[in-house]
Amino acid sequence: MLFVCYPRCSTCQKAKAWLDTQGIPYEFRDIKIQNPTEEELRSWHALSGLPLRRLFNTSGLQYKALELKDKLPTMSEEEQFTLLSSDGMLVKRPILVGEDFAFFGFKEADWAARLQK
Repeated sequence: MLFVCYPRCSTCQKAKAWLDTQGIPYEFRDIKIQNPTEEELRSWHALSGLPLRRLFNTSGLQYKALELKDKLPTMSEEEQFTLLSSDGMLVKRPILVGEDFAFFGFKEADWAARLQK
């Protein structure tokens, strides 16, 4: 599995601690150092089953600075993916990607239901 996060994010820290406590192996990627590509985001979006707008980090400084709350509804899907892939800090995190699923954000109950044996 791939675990994509921003190490200074408290939610990401909780998710990482949960994975470690559960003994679940993963490949770690810092979203600030290595942005998800547009191709990755498209693939993960399809696996997640979420509306595209849910992939945005709505509490982030960049989201607010760019006034995306008002702009997203008028942007095409293509424009949204291009924007997301331009700056990892715009992407909702943490992201956990498995063979047939992708989670954006940490909801322990959802992760546990999917990952615990």
